[in-house]
Amino acid sequence: MRTDSRLSRMLHVLIHMARHDGPVTSEVIARMLNTNPVVVRRTMAGLRDRGFVASEKGHGGGWVLTRPLESITLRDIYDALGKPTLFAIGIADDAPECLVEQAVNAALGDALAEAEQRLLARFGKVTIASLAADFDRRERERSAATAAG
Repeated sequence: MRTDSRLSRMLHVLIHMARHDGPVTSEVIARMLNTNPVVVRRTMAGLRDRGFVASEKGHGGGWVLTRPLESITLRDIYDALGKPTLFAIGIADDAPECLVEQAVNAALGDALAEAEQRLLARFGKVTIASLAADFDRRERERSAATAAG
């Protein structure tokens, strides 16, 4: 099963956008993500609709952030992307009348629902600014290690 990396990819893009001077074109973002600019525009549209980015048309145009990273959480971006499926595992529905399947589905369904609630609550506590700060820390550590070695 293929994983959905839109959330991590958009978080990556937002941090780059915050550090870029001026608008970032769909073409530049597409090269960064190794995808097609049409895919970028479609994905960014969800973020635009939620007020996180705006698009500027014409020469020198592109995508810009409309809110500071401190005010955007992982949950915000997850929601803006249409709430992609969080887990690859799920319950079976081959034989709904089967009592074994019912018991298994009840246990799995409850566990998955609880895990999803906890994960989404955590997403709501993590800002994009905190991710950017973690990147900065890692970059400083790498630079220090390179200078020392």
